Amino acid sequence: MKVVVAPNAFKGTLTAAQAAAAIARGVHQVFPDAEVLEVPVADGGDGTMEALVSANHGVYRTAVVEGPLGDSVQARFGLIDSRRGAVVELAMSSGLTLISQERRDPRHASTYGFGQLLEEARRAGVSGIIAGIGGSATNDGGAGMAQALGYRLLDAAGRELERGGAALARLEQIDPSGFDPAWRAVAVKVACDVTNPLTGPEGASAVYGPQKGADPQAVRELDAALNRLSAFIQRDLGKSVADIPGAGAAGGTGAGLVAFLDASLVPGAPLVVDAAGFDAKLRGADLVITGEGRVDEQTAFGKAPGEVARRAQAAGVPVVLLAGSKGPGWQALNRLGVTAVVTLDEEGGDPEQALKEPEGMLIRAAVVACRRHKWAKK
Repeated sequence: MKVVVAPNAFKGTLTAAQAAAAIARGVHQVFPDAEVLEVPVADGGDGTMEALVSANHGVYRTAVVEGPLGDSVQARFGLIDSRRGAVVELAMSSGLTLISQERRDPRHASTYGFGQLLEEARRAGVSGIIAGIGGSATNDGGAGMAQALGYRLLDAAGRELERGGAALARLEQIDPSGFDPAWRAVAVKVACDVTNPLTGPEGASAVYGPQKGADPQAVRELDAALNRLSAFIQRDLGKSVADIPGAGAAGGTGAGLVAFLDASLVPGAPLVVDAAGFDAKLRGADLVITGEGRVDEQTAFGKAPGEVARRAQAAGVPVVLLAGSKGPGWQALNRLGVTAVVTLDEEGGDPEQALKEPEGMLIRAAVVACRRHKWAKK
């Protein structure tokens, strides 16, 4: 018997890799001789790098880069796919959690360190990079990233702009002459599950600026600055990015990645499930087990477990989903071929115990799920 175990992270308790290992232990209690393949997955947000490094037996590298306000931070990136591909997360270098609440100011926060991290990944000799851009502290449209990659963002006097989104109000020219042409051989794909445009009432500044510390005046200032950046990207680089769905992601870094690195913005779950090698590992499987902390309607639309179930259904493989709890609309998963949803609370667990002993509880849930599958086959 072959079982593919492909869970998302159980947020706040287990990473996707830890969850996969726990579920695999439960499978072996019911099917001792089963071949169990652990394929941790993610949606493109927190945990994407760890899931892909684990699924591909990759390695980590560490680089010292600028944090969002210029402090030095140690940031990791992953090498996967026989070291030909890399995975980076913007939050590692330019994330909101890297600065205390009282210091948060998206007018001055910069993606410069993210650019440094991308450059470190490229220098490792990769041909492709997957970028997760959730959790940013920034609202600079990827301008800092561009500066780290060799672009010069100049004011009317020909001076380099300082870091941060507010400085873009003085932008007069984008000079790409310092950008390394070796980047043209690197395909950059960005896991992006938001559709916000760069500017306007649904744009980066208005929607995400306040949670990064922007008051109403700062939101207006930053929105105007991103409008200006967009205009100069069009004039100097010949690219129209303002209305691309997802351009407003990560304070406009979505737009910046398209403009400065010719990146593709793609839905996170399919991108990550692809990169984890799920389809190849699915061949010949008798059962797929996926899961996440809370299962609801959103799980079926855009989350990694829904993507796993969709692919397993297309291959004719039954799917069982494990979750900490159920939320509204979880029944939508039935249409994706999910034959059973086992939650920790349904099986005699209590929420506090699940937080204290998540691994043990997940092993128990996996045992229950496998027993149900075993009896259903008889």
